[in-house]
Amino acid sequence: MTGTDPQAEWWRDAVVYQVYPRSFADHDGDGVGDLPGLTARLPYIADLGVDGLWITPFQPSPHVDQGYDVSDYCGVDPLFGTLADFDDVLDAAHGLGLRVLMDIAPNHCSSEHPLFQAALAAGPGSPERDLFHFADGPDGDTPPNNWISSFGDRSWTRAHPGSDTDQQWYLHIFSSAQPDWNWRNPAVGDFFEDVIRFWFDRGVDGLRVDVAHGLFKSEGLPHAEDPAAVARGLRFNPHLTDQEELHGVYRRWRVIADGYSPARVLVGEVNLDADRAARLVRPDEMHQAFAYPFVKVPWDAATWASAAGALTAAHAAHGAAPAWSVENHDVVRAVTRYGGGARGQARARAALLTVLALPGGAYLYQGQELGLPEVDVPVGDRVDPMWLRGGISRDGARIPLPWTTAEEGSFGFSPAGTDAPWLPTPSFWGRYSIEDQWKDRDSMLTFVTTALALRTSLVADGTLVPAREAGFRVEDGGLLVCARGGRFLAVMAMGDQPARLPAGDLLLATAPLTGDGLLPPDAGAWLVRAP
Repeated sequence: MTGTDPQAEWWRDAVVYQVYPRSFADHDGDGVGDLPGLTARLPYIADLGVDGLWITPFQPSPHVDQGYDVSDYCGVDPLFGTLADFDDVLDAAHGLGLRVLMDIAPNHCSSEHPLFQAALAAGPGSPERDLFHFADGPDGDTPPNNWISSFGDRSWTRAHPGSDTDQQWYLHIFSSAQPDWNWRNPAVGDFFEDVIRFWFDRGVDGLRVDVAHGLFKSEGLPHAEDPAAVARGLRFNPHLTDQEELHGVYRRWRVIADGYSPARVLVGEVNLDADRAARLVRPDEMHQAFAYPFVKVPWDAATWASAAGALTAAHAAHGAAPAWSVENHDVVRAVTRYGGGARGQARARAALLTVLALPGGAYLYQGQELGLPEVDVPVGDRVDPMWLRGGISRDGARIPLPWTTAEEGSFGFSPAGTDAPWLPTPSFWGRYSIEDQWKDRDSMLTFVTTALALRTSLVADGTLVPAREAGFRVEDGGLLVCARGGRFLAVMAMGDQPARLPAGDLLLATAPLTGDGLLPPDAGAWLVRAP
């Protein structure tokens, strides 16, 4: 940790475990994970050796987008439990020494949110509609501009299709069930400041801010120069993200967060180029921003070195460090991205070890510690709105966790003899079970806990200094090298041949060295040099 009070800035070097609650643990047997299930399994998260957990949305929602369409920002959906159940999560987590971050989605809400329903009823020109983006098109069949949503369809839906008196459209950069708030209306900012105080008052340690680079749209909502480019991400329509007004919002939120004791933490989902993303973690704005390159870049040492170097340098210019990850609930599991099978498993293990060595925080997605592969969910069982609207399914990374080897209760996810899970678990799922992996000294789970324990000790003894910069280079044979603090090296063999290690004592490796002391392909290692 850094600073004069390490606990006050726990987030700087923290490892946080992402919980996707509907797929973590089902307590009541309805086939959907819930908050009591999470409370019961919190000791498992603590035993991993992480510093905290981030819980994806559990607030009331119609679940068109699995909870990211919120209809009440200050409640708990009955699917997951009650506010009292959430208080139990907080109390139990804090008792185990875990911090708790929760999701907030301020860019958009559910079309069933009472304020949006009031806007629909109030009609054109009303104060209620000014909380959102309602606009007239040139005619009843043509939307106000040519923007495309991230789900592949147009970003506009008629408020009242077929009406002769109300021909306005409303904006949604995701599904039509997720209308965008109009952040140029000060009332929206006031509303969300009340929301974040509600959860901070309840004891939440911080917030993960969904689409933190969004919120504001270009004045006048002009046509996009290349509307189809949004298929590569929202930031490729410059009118949707990275507007200057964002900074004022997060400065106000930072004042609120810093007003608590201990101070609360703001972590942004910021999918922008490195120099632009870093501007949102200036000292008076958010504390951290997720780094996205490693969920997208190919297995290539030069690409990794370039991406990591750019991010660390851009953040260091503002006195910050990135939050790194190689998996989350929106992308294909790393094992599958890296080729599947034994090679995919080896690369996923090496990538995770490397990310844990980088300056800043690290985020693990539930099941990553088990080496779970992506599951090909049968078409008839897919529920992701991106699949239903755009032909891309994220369901394969959201399969319920396998707790036990036996298939009963969907491999221990639910009580025995209860409902089938909300997404089907494949017949082979038991081979990745937590039960089996705890017993196997060579398992991914055992390796991850070993790496996390070593990381904690290296931070504590100053080997992993809290420097906000690191040196990245590529050596012969496609060996990626990250150097921190003059003594510590993290390396990853990304070529096709074994690679020679730099000088230093080997602390940990994801695979045995060859007979002549080389690091095999698709393996990673940590080394330390004498002072």
